[in-house]
Amino acid sequence: QVQLVESGGGLVQAGGSLRLSCAVSGLTFSSYGMGWFRQAPGKEREFVASISASGRSLGYADSVKGRFTISRDNAKNTVYLQMNSLKPEDTADYYCALVLRSWYELAGNLYDYWGQGTQVTVSS
Repeated sequence: QVQLVESGGGLVQAGGSLRLSCAVSGLTFSSYGMGWFRQAPGKEREFVASISASGRSLGYADSVKGRFTISRDNAKNTVYLQMNSLKPEDTADYYCALVLRSWYELAGNLYDYWGQGTQVTVSS
């Protein structure tokens, strides 16, 4: 059974930082691309960042470039999202997802497995 479990969300002031983690079990983590998505209240889910199986190829939404960093530790079966210079508009539920291919993908509908989400609230 494939499981993705996010952690690290919380309340932070604007300009602050958080690091989200997503622990994956039930398959060979190092073979697959991973992504982070978010959904704010009343809005559609949007792509945030993605990483290839090797970790050498990355993709970011324009809204987070230069502030967020996606990384992975294949020995720990974990993907991370380091979020710096947080803004109130970053407030959302954040979800990690896994795609059954080695490349990184930007489209959420290509992902095969999803976590339950972790809430991030940025106060002004």
